[in-house]
Amino acid sequence: MKILAVDTALRAASACVYDDAADLFESVESLPMERGHAEALLPLVDRVMARVEGGFPALARVAVSVGPGSFTGLRVGLAAARAIGLACDIPVVGVSTLAALAAPLIMERRPEIVAVAIDARHGQIYFAGFEPGGRALSPPRLAPLAAAAAELAAADAALRRHGLGLGPETGEIEPLVRVVGSAPSCSASSSSGAARRPRPCMACSRPTSASSQGSACSPTPRSRRRARSI
Repeated sequence: MKILAVDTALRAASACVYDDAADLFESVESLPMERGHAEALLPLVDRVMARVEGGFPALARVAVSVGPGSFTGLRVGLAAARAIGLACDIPVVGVSTLAALAAPLIMERRPEIVAVAIDARHGQIYFAGFEPGGRALSPPRLAPLAAAAAELAAADAALRRHGLGLGPETGEIEPLVRVVGSAPSCSASSSSGAARRPRPCMACSRPTSASSQGSACSPTPRSRRRARSI
């Protein structure tokens, strides 16, 4: 089965085709970008599919990231995935951005909790934790950094009480929490100090600038509710 995966949740437009029967990626392309996903995504998908034997008719499924992430980027990816699914008469499957970030470490099958975080600004993060087998410890959600760390520490302690990762030959294991993904701050400036165009904040979708580094934007209540609902 060949699966087309599309991701526009964060600061890139990406697509690939994975053949699960052969266990290989037939075609992969990713373009880092702050904005412009709508203009870049479909030409990118066309290039990816041109390198796939059988083209679009060979696809059996489309997978697309459903957030958390950029509100506009998510809409672009979801619209493209649904259009391809309808045109090819194949199912479209949503994948959490956090689960996608955690997947490579989960596949290593180590006795660890895998924690993934994306910066949501204002001292908060979008985060999720996963048990070694891949089962989610809790649904992806928005929380203050300290609260997320405390929740993951409590989950780690609970799993240790059940003997996870412990055995007669292994003894004590290292702390299980590992943060594997974090989006850069929306107000970060380049290392060269050069001026940069305003970019949208992931939490409020309003433009910020390099000169505002270290300052927090103040989203309206409506903007904050939208960020929480992604």
